[in-house]
Amino acid sequence: MILWNNDTEIQFFTEALKNFASPEQLFYNLKDGYFAYVPKGMDAEGQTLQSRNSLIGQFTEKWCKTLFEPIAQKLGLYAVNSVVCEGIGLTRQSPADLAFCTTNKTNQTPDSIKLLFEIKMSIVSNYKFTQPNMVIFMGDYKQHKGNPSLLRSDSMLKAIGKSINIRVSGSASTKIPIVVLGNSPITNSYIHKVDYLKSSGVIQGFWSLNPKPTNEDYVKKTPKLGFQTILNKEQLLRNCRTILSNDMHYFSSMISKLKLGQIIQIASKESTDKAKAEKFLTLIRY
Repeated sequence: MILWNNDTEIQFFTEALKNFASPEQLFYNLKDGYFAYVPKGMDAEGQTLQSRNSLIGQFTEKWCKTLFEPIAQKLGLYAVNSVVCEGIGLTRQSPADLAFCTTNKTNQTPDSIKLLFEIKMSIVSNYKFTQPNMVIFMGDYKQHKGNPSLLRSDSMLKAIGKSINIRVSGSASTKIPIVVLGNSPITNSYIHKVDYLKSSGVIQGFWSLNPKPTNEDYVKKTPKLGFQTILNKEQLLRNCRTILSNDMHYFSSMISKLKLGQIIQIASKESTDKAKAEKFLTLIRY
């Protein structure tokens, strides 16, 4: 399966129109026709399109599962949508969009979840719909007024907030890596933020699954790879394998230097590096 592109977006519109959605649910109904986004230089005519959000959300979650299933299989795992795990704050109302797990079921235990994905994908480029069933590419995201996927501040903040909620849910979540999936670049204002989130261990990366969102300049990756554009499936496999092969532990604390020094001194008395790390992690949580 190829990565996200304009044909994928046209596929979404075509399938939605054929099966269950009206043009008004998917496009802005402007005086010049039906558009996925309001083109630059045109007026929205007071419209705010919300009805497409849930439809594209369902489509992208299924699309990501199809993309990641062969990768999960190569790593001896299952790719599962809508994963629930109360122990790490994943409820039925707010499940994980996608996860790599040791069992192929919705309800999981913390130990069976090996990698969590939060999906923040949407229609990126602009399209025009004409009756009865024609969807035509009109231009990339730089030619319309929308802010798709990871270019939206609220999408970034929601992904960060959910990841933090998982991290603070208890010690069960400290071993589970989290990756945010998008299909757009990020804005320049988030370059340092995503690198800090990766360095601090809150999120292991923001990945765009759209190799060519525009022919113009855009943020392809950040200095510390907090964000990166995935160019092919081999890179995606390498990234997943690297994350799963690292025995990572998340820890966070705000304590005095005196207390921190005491913890380091106690932990340093252990006989091996691994034992020192385990002692340090145990002490810093209490």
